[in-house]
Amino acid sequence: MTVDAYIGLGSNLEQPAAQLARAVSELAGLPKSTLVAQSPFYASRPVGPQDQPDFVNGAVHLRTDLSAHELLDCLQAIEQAHGRERVRHWGPRTLDLDLLLFGQTTLNDARLTVPHAELANRDFVLQPLLDLAPELTLPDGTSVAELRRHCPDNQLRKLPAQAHP
Repeated sequence: MTVDAYIGLGSNLEQPAAQLARAVSELAGLPKSTLVAQSPFYASRPVGPQDQPDFVNGAVHLRTDLSAHELLDCLQAIEQAHGRERVRHWGPRTLDLDLLLFGQTTLNDARLTVPHAELANRDFVLQPLLDLAPELTLPDGTSVAELRRHCPDNQLRKLPAQAHP
């Protein structure tokens, strides 16, 4: 069954915009999946420890026949290929790929929570989602636009198009 999946991308190490651009290309090549759209990239302050560089974030819309867990495995493999190390919670990273939404699926198990647990609190997630799908809603019917209106400000700054391929 084909599902519309939304993936959040983030990086604050080793040329973050270039890391995201390479990840988008890799996501476009996933099996049983088609890249539908890519959001602009945004810069923002880090969540958690402030002794690290600002993040660059974006999102992609994939149409996939993979299961949520198969897609998660693919995302984690891409992170590992980019040298992702999980040293400190909310710490710096070369690449972070989060499965934000997987169709109208609600899932909460030991490996995966969909919709993403912190989605409503992250302007750097909500704004790229709105860029991709302004009418997007969560499985419970909550509007992403409404969440964005009430989301804490993280000093989100849209990067110019030339900042990424």
